[in-house]
Amino acid sequence: MRLISWNVNGLRACLNKGFLDFVEAIGADVICLQETKVQAGQVALELPGYKQYWNYADKKGYSGTAVFTRTEPLSVTCDFGEDIHRHEGRVITVEYPDFYLVCCYTPNSQDELRRLDYRMQWEDDLRDYLVSLDLVKPVVYCGDLNVAHEEIDLKNPKTNHFNPGFSDEERGKMTELLGSGFIDTFRALHPDAADAYSWWSYRAASRERNVGWRIDYFIASARLLGRIETASILPEVLGSDHCPVMLELK
Repeated sequence: MRLISWNVNGLRACLNKGFLDFVEAIGADVICLQETKVQAGQVALELPGYKQYWNYADKKGYSGTAVFTRTEPLSVTCDFGEDIHRHEGRVITVEYPDFYLVCCYTPNSQDELRRLDYRMQWEDDLRDYLVSLDLVKPVVYCGDLNVAHEEIDLKNPKTNHFNPGFSDEERGKMTELLGSGFIDTFRALHPDAADAYSWWSYRAASRERNVGWRIDYFIASARLLGRIETASILPEVLGSDHCPVMLELK
């Protein structure tokens, strides 16, 4: 089973940059998108063979997630937890017979970490949610999680320390999640892979120079480790400031 996760940073813009060609070429069973930035009715995608599920933010042109799946799920739910987490279109949970798939666009802590308090609440509540799902069946949790976990996960860790996405608090929450029965699938298979990034600033030719961050993940229940065939990053795929990441399960 081939799963793709991609922050498209505006689906309408990405459609003009080869998105449909990518979908046709990659042959995925499931495609999870983050930061779609669309509302209901703004995009009509022709994706033969895929069922489409969308979660829209209340605010126009902001956030949003989508899941396209060849296999009809047992259930699909949008958002989670308390009302505070239910207005930005950030989570879709898709239930399959043998696992849950959670597509997520994690809130950014923003400049000067001014949204860090909410981010900490989000992390705690979402971890509790994932753990509750994991009690029922294994979980695959994917998306733009807006954190580079370790120094190896970004080009310039020293100069970015305390910046959003590489604060001690955010990194600590990822450590807590991984200590709750989950694995970072890419690191599980590629523990020493350096210069492996999924996001690059549009400034200073960062992508051309590969000055990037790995902030897009497939996190999985640890007991799924034996089913993982590949966990990879696709930096050659253009169309967004992020590139897709891929997980293949037996």
